[in-house]
Parts: sequence; structure tokens; C-alpha cells
Amino acid sequence: MHFFEILFIALALSLDAFAVSLATAISGHVRNKRAAFRLWFHFGLFQFLMPVLGWALGTIIEPVTASIGDWVAFALLAFVGVRMVRSGLQPSGMNPADDPTRGLILVMLAVGTSIDALAVGLSLAMLHINAWYPSAVIGIVTAMMCMIAIAGGVRLGTGVGSRAQVAGGIVLLLIAARIVINHLR
Repeated sequence: MHFFEILFIALALSLDAFAVSLATAISGHVRNKRAAFRLWFHFGLFQFLMPVLGWALGTIIEPVTASIGDWVAFALLAFVGVRMVRSGLQPSGMNPADDPTRGLILVMLAVGTSIDALAVGLSLAMLHINAWYPSAVIGIVTAMMCMIAIAGGVRLGTGVGSRAQVAGGIVLLLIAARIVINHLR
């Protein structure tokens, strides 16, 4: 597999994490460098780990993951999206536990946006391609795309407030809907 093929795959896989990072930054949840680091690090890490995991599992569980992987990604993203919309519609300060740069919500977002990378890893196993190098490129590209999204979102988000959080939740719901639509095709 050539570098440019891997790069295009990495860019395609990073788009969901890019959108979530942008929405999170616009909504005002990226308040400092630590929050930004947690976001891009986790998205990059999971985008690296999922192809390796898919490759390691190989074709043994491919029929199972093909049938439920999209539904898992949908459920995770929809859950977090609904929580973001609900939190954005509540009076300010009522739901600090819904910070998408921390804890279980961050892990759910990272898993939800990287399920498609698991499928890429399974494909690499079927093609007898070692997944370590492509996975490293995918993880690095995703982390870089998230850094760009966070920087842009922080600039855009100044003063936008809870409307941006609602918009971010809607973006997650749209990504979840796209996953289901693509699965049903």
C-alpha cells in the first residue's frame, strides 16, 4: 500500500473526529491546553488502536463486526449528541458533568468516531497487509486534524455559548444518522 493511499484513508477516517473536535471547541468546552490535548490525543490514539485491533482480530469476527459495528458507533454518537443538545438547552451551569473532553464521554466519542477504523483494520488483515504503519499514519493524521479543528473552533466559539453546544450535539446526531444511512444502503 502506497503512502498516498494510506494518507487518503487517514484523512477520510479523521473527518468524524475533526467534526466532533470542531463542535466541542465551538461549544466552549476546550477551555485550556489540557482539554485540547485530551481531545486530540484520545481521537488520535483510538484511530491508531482500532485498525491494529481490527487487523489483529482478522477475519475471525468480521461477520459480527460488520453487522453491529455501525450500530455501536450510531448509539455512542447519538447518546453523546442528545446529551450535548439537552445540556445546551438548559440554563447555563446546570450540567458540568457533560464535558466532552473528560471521562466516559470522551472515551465514547473516541470509540464512536473510530469504529470505521476497526473495519479498515479488518480489511488490511484480509489483504494481508501489516497494519502498524497505516495505523500510525491514521493516528497522527487524526490528531493533527483535531488540533486544526480545535484551534479553529476556539476562535469561532468566542461568545457563541450554549447555541454552539446545541449545534455540536446536532452535528453528532447527523454523523450518527449518516452512519445508519450508509449501513442501510
